[in-house]
Amino acid sequence: MPDTSEPVSAAKTKLSPADLRTRKGATPIVCLTAYATPMARIIDPVADLILVGDSLGMVVYGFETTVPVTLEMMLRHGEAVVRGAKHACVILDLPFGTYQESPRQAFRSAARALAEAGVAGVKIEGGETMAETVRFLVERGVPVLGHIGLQPQSANTMGGFRAQGRSEQDQARILADARAVAAAGAFALVVEGVTESLARAVTDAVEIPTIGIGASSHCDGQILVTDDVIGLFTDFKPRFVKRYAELAPQIARAVEAYADDVRSRRFPAPEHTYGAGKK
Repeated sequence: MPDTSEPVSAAKTKLSPADLRTRKGATPIVCLTAYATPMARIIDPVADLILVGDSLGMVVYGFETTVPVTLEMMLRHGEAVVRGAKHACVILDLPFGTYQESPRQAFRSAARALAEAGVAGVKIEGGETMAETVRFLVERGVPVLGHIGLQPQSANTMGGFRAQGRSEQDQARILADARAVAAAGAFALVVEGVTESLARAVTDAVEIPTIGIGASSHCDGQILVTDDVIGLFTDFKPRFVKRYAELAPQIARAVEAYADDVRSRRFPAPEHTYGAGKK
């Protein structure tokens, strides 16, 4: 007979976009990025949403921006993350040039993301100009995570990577963007690089969760690039990033110790060698 003296905790169920939508105004949604299976496995127990972000262009491939990232890159990394995520909802960034042309182009790209990578939905940047595309996707069964405010794929036309919403005109535009994307059916909305007061106004204006990045604690959740959080990506550190670890120096010390052992022939030692000391 099984021991029933202790209650058995129910296994965590896989979160869906619909589940996350219900979190508006509730416990903040925890979001992080991942690009490979090992990292997905590490963050899956604590994350509600894992984004396969096009930030991999800079973090993994060393590009200066996200613009060179291709759909093929995203699909392969998406597959890897899905294999490592048993609990968190996995969403994939559609990269630049794979959805802006038309709603039909966006659907073709999104359909590949869901079918080939196995993700639960896609993220697209843009406000009022992308509302028709968001609606087109949602009506055809594709969950969409919106993204307004600072939009990295459009940084060249937005004056670079700078905070948005400082003027009354910009605030009105971003609020209109938020309302349009929410009305089009997005299940949640990333709000990036906006002033604290605007983040509060956007969160109050829409009925879907807002997920902030550089947008204050007034949002319904937060997202950061995991490699920023743990100190693996060191090319630059955005103001809104809080480092919870500094792994890059630790890794450097580890590989230096390994190199020293190899050069001094301390590694491999007998315990690392098959058949060492045996006849």
